[in-house]
Amino acid sequence: MNHNVRTIVFRCLDLLPDNVGRKMHHQLQNLLENKVLYVRIKRTENTFDEFVKICEAIKIDLNQKSIIEIGSGWLPIFPYFLLYLGKVKNVFSFDLNEHYQKKRIANFNSIFSKNYNTTIDALFNSKYNLPDGVHYYPGENIINSKIPDADIVVSRFVLEHVAPNDIFEMHQKLRNSLKKGTHIVHFISPSDHRAHGDITLSLQDFLKYSKPEWDAIQTKFDYHNRLRLPQYLDIFKSLGLEVVYLTFDTVKEGTAQYDLFKKVNIHSDYNSFSTEELTAGSINIVLKI
Repeated sequence: MNHNVRTIVFRCLDLLPDNVGRKMHHQLQNLLENKVLYVRIKRTENTFDEFVKICEAIKIDLNQKSIIEIGSGWLPIFPYFLLYLGKVKNVFSFDLNEHYQKKRIANFNSIFSKNYNTTIDALFNSKYNLPDGVHYYPGENIINSKIPDADIVVSRFVLEHVAPNDIFEMHQKLRNSLKKGTHIVHFISPSDHRAHGDITLSLQDFLKYSKPEWDAIQTKFDYHNRLRLPQYLDIFKSLGLEVVYLTFDTVKEGTAQYDLFKKVNIHSDYNSFSTEELTAGSINIVLKI
């Protein structure tokens, strides 16, 4: 969807009573998800492959481990990769919203079974057609939840949509609840998501706005905190979390993305950051409690 149209749609939904706006947003997302399901499965597989590589690089054995997922999304795609390909024991998936639907997951179970040559036996009494080993906690903020015993915490493209104060409180809760040595793995996409559907827009376009200006554009349906890499690192280090793995990419001089970036009139709020820090994207980071 064109980013201008998307913004107009979200702002209209934001004007409706909260329960009505969220219901209509849910229906719209269901429609869009159905159209791109196979693309989303493939993208999630790519992230899973990267997750496995990261675990191998820092000597984490996934076999029979328990994992907390922050941000369940619309389908249990990543938990299934963890369970059936990664051979983990349990995935505890937390989400502020309740997006899972029994009928859609039944269809997804069939697709995943066929594509990955596995058998998914949904539990007879499962509200969402989930198999043993996938535990879903919808409508729960992990900051206020009881944290299950786990070996690894993972999020996929979630942190950029979380308010900075909540990122701090979330990691404070994890640090205080989980055993020392537990790893926290984050895949973060700090770029302007509007540019993902518009190649004429810089991935840093939203950095031209002041906070009030940006808050007037975004809504609760497409919130983006715009944090730069050093700001994430400051939050993690302030809690005494050890950074044991970090990779990211940046725009390269001479590329189309670099040219687009140079045209952006970066707001003075970001004057203290270098070009590398402003453009750091596709952040993969592992923290250790």
